[in-house]
Amino acid sequence: MTHTASSSRRSFLKSTALSSGGLMLGVSLPLLQGGAQAAGTVHTPNAWVHIADDNTITLMAARSEMGQGVYTSMSMLIAEELNVDLAQVKVTSAPPAAVYVNALLGAQITGGSTSVRDGWEKLRVAGAQVREMLVAAAAAQWGVDAGQLKAHKAMVTGPGGKKASYGQLAEAASKLPVPAKPQLKDPKDFVLIGQRAKRLDTPAKVNGTAEFGIDVKLPGMVYAALAQCPVIGGTVKSFDASQAKRMPGVIDVVQIPDGVAVVADSWWRARKARDTISIQWDEGAVAALSDGSIIAGLREAAKSGKVIEITKPQGDLAAAFKTAAKVVEAEYVQPLQAHAPLEPMNFTAHVQGDQVLLIGPTQFQQGAQGAVAAALGVKPEAITLKTTYLGGGFGRRLELDFIVQAAQISKAVNKPVKLVWTREDDFAHDYYRPAAVNQLKAGLDASGKPVALHFKVASQSVTQRAFGLPKDTLDPFMAEASVAGYNIANAQHDLVIHDTGLRAGYWRAVSHNMNAFANESFIDELALAAGQDPYRYRLALLEGKPRFAKVLQLAAEKAGWDQPVAKGRARGIALMEGYDTYMAQVAEVSVDAQGEVRVHRVTVAVDPGHMVNPDTVEAQIQSSIVFGMGAALKHQITLDKGRVQEANYNTFAPVRMYEAPKVDIVLVKSTEKPGGIGEPATAVIGPAIANAVARLTGKRVRRLPITADALKQA
Repeated sequence: MTHTASSSRRSFLKSTALSSGGLMLGVSLPLLQGGAQAAGTVHTPNAWVHIADDNTITLMAARSEMGQGVYTSMSMLIAEELNVDLAQVKVTSAPPAAVYVNALLGAQITGGSTSVRDGWEKLRVAGAQVREMLVAAAAAQWGVDAGQLKAHKAMVTGPGGKKASYGQLAEAASKLPVPAKPQLKDPKDFVLIGQRAKRLDTPAKVNGTAEFGIDVKLPGMVYAALAQCPVIGGTVKSFDASQAKRMPGVIDVVQIPDGVAVVADSWWRARKARDTISIQWDEGAVAALSDGSIIAGLREAAKSGKVIEITKPQGDLAAAFKTAAKVVEAEYVQPLQAHAPLEPMNFTAHVQGDQVLLIGPTQFQQGAQGAVAAALGVKPEAITLKTTYLGGGFGRRLELDFIVQAAQISKAVNKPVKLVWTREDDFAHDYYRPAAVNQLKAGLDASGKPVALHFKVASQSVTQRAFGLPKDTLDPFMAEASVAGYNIANAQHDLVIHDTGLRAGYWRAVSHNMNAFANESFIDELALAAGQDPYRYRLALLEGKPRFAKVLQLAAEKAGWDQPVAKGRARGIALMEGYDTYMAQVAEVSVDAQGEVRVHRVTVAVDPGHMVNPDTVEAQIQSSIVFGMGAALKHQITLDKGRVQEANYNTFAPVRMYEAPKVDIVLVKSTEKPGGIGEPATAVIGPAIANAVARLTGKRVRRLPITADALKQA
């Protein structure tokens, strides 16, 4: 059942208009900065690897680096097959091009914990192709059989002491046919893959040379601050910018579809002038929304909306409920969430006639190129896009609004423009994680075993808005983790799509968050109803599911599940498969006199398949746990008359360092295909905490976040 939903997700993505037809080689691409190829110093055996005459090897990274370590892991895949040290590989961001499409997502997108999964074979093949082409070039030059040669440490060596660097051979190699099926290394021979490696981007981030979008500077560049309607989707009726135009440094005030922008010689001057503009807004339909009305609408949709099957019903659900010894029902609610990346939205654009330069942080290169082309009426190929480092993404930088805005402002003033949003702009104009209502019903037999399960989720489809998914079509990104790994003979899983009227976006771990919270909270409630231990209750339902069972057992053992816990504390457990990664977590919590939950320790057992860099795997788990803790214990976006009430980190407080728990991680060594690791832990920590709090207090909080007030009302 778990794999049915996964298959439908892949099938949907393959059918989208953005789908790509596999690995393309030998294409003509914009090259490295400075036009090195034209100077004859850089050679391109394929679209991923560039080798310069000075023996410098460069990876064209088609995935955005937003802290998840892809520049390092992707370089390791290339370096492994090239037989070079990781330190010999440099990285530059790839331009928009069909060859760089993420096959798992159907577009040049960084998201869905897919970077390593997509690149696992693709990049190893690219490295092996180049290795074989270099060896073939050397064999041709030396008149020897290629089987007598060895490629190692960026050198090809042969009989009689013959040797040449990769750089010396690169020009000849780039002219050879690209081998379609190069010989890949046997995993037992891996030197780099699977070993802990220091990140390649750390030195630049420490010494300040790493360029984030907010660091970009161009000759003659000016700065823009944009006033947008306090209600998302609102439009300008009229405005008075007379005072702003008189302020120091102000160059122009221009109206674009999303609002009114002030352009000045510094961003602070632009921001100060922006705040003096008097604007009359048409607030639109969203002005009638509140967070309460959104949840009420979802509940009504769950009751009367069109039901879409997530999977084919299994067994005879109605009959199983009739004969059940006990029936348990529960509803779980998740609120809206903001992405809140540390680096605010920004982008730099320079529009010169029908030529456009875009520089900044994006997770969606092709989308940025296409959206700006449509907005400005130019051809996509007239747009050059350079991706900087991202100061956080979490799905927010899949959106294109701020990029289009920068281009529109640049066109209006005929200058290179850097648009920077304030933190308050970010909170007020996000594409929020949709709210959700999950309703579950189970029938238990006399022994307490679940014999019937009905799962229903009502939420909003991001994919309908972002990619034109037809109405009443299963959105696979709403169904993730809806079908848990447990063996339940009679089951039905349904989905109801309800448009709340507020724009929604993909948020780290997407629908795993709402569905895992519901499933893993509910299975704990069933264990309680059955009078059984929640860990052993789960384990008994995992026969024939070895990867699920192993991580569950490892997490419980490492956490000391059967050992006494410190006074005033309790443990909770949760389990999920997401992104082809199997994970269990045990959270150890306490609740203080004010009702505030404190997470002291989180134990994680994870089977992510074949790991490229275990150090990154651990870092991503730690990051995801802290990120998910914020949503579980603190964060929500509330609306009053369409206006977001959370304006900055003081009202949307992140998890502080002193609040971060000790995280113990058990990595399962596996030869399975790589799973994704940047997101799943985000979804598992919420139910693990909720289950621990319920065990400690006897109060079940079914609506996140688990605040002191929520506990009082439970």
